[in-house]
Amino acid sequence: MQGIKKILIVKLSSIGDVVHSLPFLEVIKDNFPSARIDWLVEEASSLILEGHPALSRIIISRRKTWQKNLLRSSRWISLLSEAIHLLREVREYRYDLVIDLQGLFRSGIMVGLSRGERKIGMIGAREGGGWFINEKPVPVDYAQHAVDRYLQVAEYLGCNVTPWKGHIPVRNADKGKINLLIGNEGSGKRPIVVINPMARWETKLWQTAGFAALADRLYDELSCWIIFTGSHQDRAIIDEIAGRMKGTPINLAGRTSLKELAYLYTLCSALVTTDTGPMHIAAAMGCPVIAIFGPTDPVRTGPYGLGHEVIRTDIPCSPCFNKKCEDMTCMKQITVERCFETVKRVLTYGSRKNKFAEVRAKNAMYLADLSEQNHSD
Repeated sequence: MQGIKKILIVKLSSIGDVVHSLPFLEVIKDNFPSARIDWLVEEASSLILEGHPALSRIIISRRKTWQKNLLRSSRWISLLSEAIHLLREVREYRYDLVIDLQGLFRSGIMVGLSRGERKIGMIGAREGGGWFINEKPVPVDYAQHAVDRYLQVAEYLGCNVTPWKGHIPVRNADKGKINLLIGNEGSGKRPIVVINPMARWETKLWQTAGFAALADRLYDELSCWIIFTGSHQDRAIIDEIAGRMKGTPINLAGRTSLKELAYLYTLCSALVTTDTGPMHIAAAMGCPVIAIFGPTDPVRTGPYGLGHEVIRTDIPCSPCFNKKCEDMTCMKQITVERCFETVKRVLTYGSRKNKFAEVRAKNAMYLADLSEQNHSD
């Protein structure tokens, strides 16, 4: 593997998948410290990578935006110009190594269009994604977690899988925004529990009344600050959940970027969530996760690492990976009591007690510095 100077990683989406690929990026950089590493990613997930010290360049595909505008003839010239610009970026360098971590047609075709000496992909590529590589597919185990699967690719490339963190880089501006949004809740006097109740698949959703009851119990019985997160589109439903509560939570749905969300999770004692992107962001940032699973498989795509808990029902049809279901028994059988006891156990026996206090101390120092800078300005 000597002489590897230019590397292109193709991992387009989703947010969770990109987060799962960060350990791979760190390992590749550690083993090829002088190499230029570029990453081709879709627009929605690109903020995860922004500012990462291991990357020389982020190449952004606006595929979903293009799809929305295809029927608008007034946009065709602009779309063609953007597509040509993307192609030029992908082909600007002749890479020693192009690695497809997606394994789909849309990633494969970009690998095919790139200028690469070696084009690597994993076994099991779908939609014809494997047509575009020029070496035998890398054998990987799909029964294991995605993080470990990608690290198998690194091992195939001769890398020593060195210790990695997998953190998402955040800026002082991200920290400042969150500290302003949560105010006294970030002081460390009471544990913060963030609840992320939404997901793209309706089969991944738990009952809104259940989230409201859980939040009230965490507030009343464990003296937790409660913060809800989600997208702008989730805000109405989260407002509905908050309206069912006796207490008054903070609703940050639609008010945070991915980087700000990542920093928020470093301040939290726990995240309660469905199977969705923020679950992986929290795990990457060291926040204990209580994940509610139904139709998907936590072994392969659950929160990675120690200190997390998965709540699911052991019924024969789960995981089914269906986006539609008439009865959703796997989610309906999960009780508020079970969720509460799981969160209580994590808060009581979690390994983050000392880290929790340490983060609070660092946060207080940051706030003091920020205040001093504001006064000096």
